[in-house]
Amino acid sequence: MTLDLLASTLNFAGDSGRLNPVKLFLDADIVVQAIMLGLLLASIWVWTIIVTFILRMGRVSRRCDEYEDGFWEAENFESYQKGRRRGDVPMGKVASAGLAEWRRNASTRTADYEGVRQRIAMAMNSAVGEEADRLAARLNFLATVGSVAPFVGLLGTVWGIMNSFFQIGQQQNSSLAVVAPGISEALFATAIGLFAAIPAVIAYNRFSHRVNAFEARLQRFADKLHSALTRQLEAR
Repeated sequence: MTLDLLASTLNFAGDSGRLNPVKLFLDADIVVQAIMLGLLLASIWVWTIIVTFILRMGRVSRRCDEYEDGFWEAENFESYQKGRRRGDVPMGKVASAGLAEWRRNASTRTADYEGVRQRIAMAMNSAVGEEADRLAARLNFLATVGSVAPFVGLLGTVWGIMNSFFQIGQQQNSSLAVVAPGISEALFATAIGLFAAIPAVIAYNRFSHRVNAFEARLQRFADKLHSALTRQLEAR
């Protein structure tokens, strides 16, 4: 079996005094094994989210930098928007929402400039919220793992300790040598739970701050564009 081979490989030169995580997993009760496996899968998914979020946030920030620099230098916002593929640029989507609402009102004569300003602002604010929600879509999983994983690991520990005491009753032997291996396997479940929870909590707090900062940046862009569009509308 692959896990048995890995356990024997990690058991350096037959050094039984060294902790062997694979052996602890293999010797654990089936319920504890299932809990450990679930926590390991959750940990893998947590690190997948961490890596993909970092890469995606860096890519989005670079694209927004390029888009914003060109946008404010353009003589005509609509021409710039049409001549550039927005792709996955959140600022482009915010600008599109504002320009679309501006075009609908610029084509008609109206004295209700306050209502026009509000509609343009609402359109861009909605786009800002959608882009922020899209960036934060998977962060709830990090929060869930960070809060639940330690308790799931503790459940495995409690079950393992209960099983150890059951074995004591079966063998009629309360020696520490009999109890210690089962308790070690049980405590390993808590360790895996913490291994999954700690990076999840750190990443969630850090990434939530980055999403909030990026949303604030989009909102500042939307406010500047709102001012520019309403000035043009009133000048007509």
